[in-house]
Amino acid sequence: MSEIKVNKISPRSGTNVTLGDSGDTFTIPSGATLTNSGTATGFGPTGAVSWDTTAKTSGFTAVSGTGYFCNTTSAGFTVTLPATPSAGDIVGLVDYAGTFDTNALVIDPNGNDIQGGTNNLQLSGEREGVTLVYVDSTQGWIATSGINEGTDALAPVPYSIDFLVIAGGGGGGLDQFTARAGGGGGAGGYRTSTQTISSGTVITVTVGDGGSGGVAGSTLGTDGSNSSISGTGLTTITSSGGGGGGGVTTAPTIQNGNNGGSAGGGANSALGGTGNTPVTSPSQGNDGGDGDAGFSGGGGGGATASGSNGVSSTGGAGGAGTASSITGSSITRAGGGGGSGTSTGGAGGTGGGGAGGTGAGNGTNGIVNTGGGGGGASNATTGNGGKGVVILSMPDASYSGTTTGSPTVATGVSGKTVLTFTGTGSYTA
Repeated sequence: MSEIKVNKISPRSGTNVTLGDSGDTFTIPSGATLTNSGTATGFGPTGAVSWDTTAKTSGFTAVSGTGYFCNTTSAGFTVTLPATPSAGDIVGLVDYAGTFDTNALVIDPNGNDIQGGTNNLQLSGEREGVTLVYVDSTQGWIATSGINEGTDALAPVPYSIDFLVIAGGGGGGLDQFTARAGGGGGAGGYRTSTQTISSGTVITVTVGDGGSGGVAGSTLGTDGSNSSISGTGLTTITSSGGGGGGGVTTAPTIQNGNNGGSAGGGANSALGGTGNTPVTSPSQGNDGGDGDAGFSGGGGGGATASGSNGVSSTGGAGGAGTASSITGSSITRAGGGGGSGTSTGGAGGTGGGGAGGTGAGNGTNGIVNTGGGGGGASNATTGNGGKGVVILSMPDASYSGTTTGSPTVATGVSGKTVLTFTGTGSYTA
């Protein structure tokens, strides 16, 4: 056996030195010590990490074979795992200052799987730590050890969901008596919310139907039905159905518009409803307009504005709805229905409100899935309220893909996934 004794090995040219050839074995005898003063790479498959003892205080990309002390005292940050890992690659992470429970450390798998999914995970327990080993493309990175708080150190990262909840619009009112006029239906209640959701939360969605227009013998428009979201740990959001428009019986008896998410307009000289309290607190819409003794009905209230009063023989316009860009483009919803008039029917409010009938003309239905109120009518067919809608928007990376009720799913909307529910269903975070 030959022996070479030197104090230093340097390359003849360049900066790389190769020891032996493929298949060769180098043996380190018992009692020998290898001291690393640089960076060791490619040793991950041994199942251990070399610890970088300089604590990290901001986001960084991890290197296989290295363990990191992460200090989130000032703020939480994100560790990005290697982009092209190989089987056996290993990364260690641990809470340097005992502050993960205050400021969580987020782990980004960088387009690969982690624990069988692609979502970011987090360490959120005090003095928590984890060792991650890359196995294959099916399961990706797997935690082989977790310390101090719980057997599963990795937890899904909570994420925010934006909600738009609109109830069904109220039906328009009917005037059965000669030379009177029915009021427009109020728009469905309009509410928005942003809430932070934990993984596994089941969000139940209810979408309210529009109310039917007044008919002979029952001239007051029917209120729309409520829409809502609810779930464990979630603040329930309920939007109230729009109030039905006021009507006139053959007696004649003049009926005010109903309260609701937005109130229905009054018939003839009756006062319009005064919506929003107490049945719809917090505010979700606006009042209906008054009818006029000159034979016109008031417009139903909308999400942004009250319905207009009838003036002489001209029906009041429905109140305007509210615009939202939750689906990626600005769309106005929840407009009030117009009141009918003997000479001119009131226009439907922008956002799906139906127009009021002119003379003996029919009222127009509120537009479906806008919560628009139905238009009033005189001795004709009244407009029905439009069905409501519930819309959820969340980051693309957080969307679980688990739904019921067949919502319309749009991904890549400025980095968001948008779920549009037009009927009862659910989403599991």
